[in-house]
Amino acid sequence: MEKGIIVATALRLLDESGLEGLTLRRLAAELGVQAPALYWHFKSKQLLLDAMAAAMMAEHLTRPDLEDPAKWREWLTAYAHSDRAMLNSRRDGARLAAGTRPSPELFALVERSVAALERAGFGVGDALRGLFAVSGYVAGFVLEEQADRDRGAEGEGPDLDAFRAEHPRLAAGLMEIGDPQGDAAFEGGLQLILDGLERRLRPSEAPG
Repeated sequence: MEKGIIVATALRLLDESGLEGLTLRRLAAELGVQAPALYWHFKSKQLLLDAMAAAMMAEHLTRPDLEDPAKWREWLTAYAHSDRAMLNSRRDGARLAAGTRPSPELFALVERSVAALERAGFGVGDALRGLFAVSGYVAGFVLEEQADRDRGAEGEGPDLDAFRAEHPRLAAGLMEIGDPQGDAAFEGGLQLILDGLERRLRPSEAPG
């Protein structure tokens, strides 16, 4: 039994039952082995989860480098959208990624990304802060997005007239941004972060 088969089966079970439903006992039964046999390949469930997260992130980790420093903003926007798509490619993908140890490949990606933003004119600290801010925003957004999806349409919605009367500013804001877990809301929040990051460009070194 190969590690790759174990990881692929575990990811399929994750999609079927979510993180809470993924147990070593169920995984072993799906593979037709006894649970202790899995420990020959993964000494703990955490190590299995790390391997699952690495497999989920593999394609994302090969994204293109920043070729034109002047287009750092477009590059980071693509970075964020790719990250969101990757986390949404699996049920509970955001929880899986958040609960696992960073891989050497992820560290290498961050290293390349910091260097790219330095070429665009950011200091090394601001480059790393910017990456953390974007990655944290994406992870939090997808976490809420997936939780909302899992909750589904439970019970009746609020009385809209009463809601508007009690929370007029919130209601007005929601009318403007639309679905808080929708694409437009994601893009709007992302651009706010990038607006702030752009203010940290060092004028003497900014591309252009």
